[in-house]
Amino acid sequence: MQNGFGNTLATLARPCLIMLMLVCGAAPGSSWAALGGDMESVDNDQGALNASEQITASNDSYTVYELSITTGTVVREYLSLDGKVFAVTWKGPLLPDLRQILGSYFKQYSDSASSKHGDHGHLVVRDPDLVVESGGHLRAFFGRAYLPQAIPTGVAVSDIK
Repeated sequence: MQNGFGNTLATLARPCLIMLMLVCGAAPGSSWAALGGDMESVDNDQGALNASEQITASNDSYTVYELSITTGTVVREYLSLDGKVFAVTWKGPLLPDLRQILGSYFKQYSDSASSKHGDHGHLVVRDPDLVVESGGHLRAFFGRAYLPQAIPTGVAVSDIK
């Protein structure tokens, strides 16, 4: 049970988290997009994020490229068989450069995020062509972004983790 101070702290933390997510994502990055991009964008993200890359899953519908950033954050990029990144996820102690991994969708995300408020520590942007779910706190951030129309047939949203 939270006391009055805990409730006040939680109320103040929500806008701070949203601002932190927008500021961290606003760091300058390359102009290559990950979300909606192609295999070249996965390689560019690896370089821009100073990450190591490995394939962690592959099936008849998609391949998952896992980028391990030196900060300890892991970004997974889901590449469909037609060569497009239809989803990205992240988990770790620090937010990744959201401008980098959301690419050309970053502006849509930041515009929507500034007009919507999630619950304590969570932010959800649900537009017809872009879904971003993000949350956490310092040393424990997580999230995913995907393009609903680009998800391959037979792949469930729950597969994006």
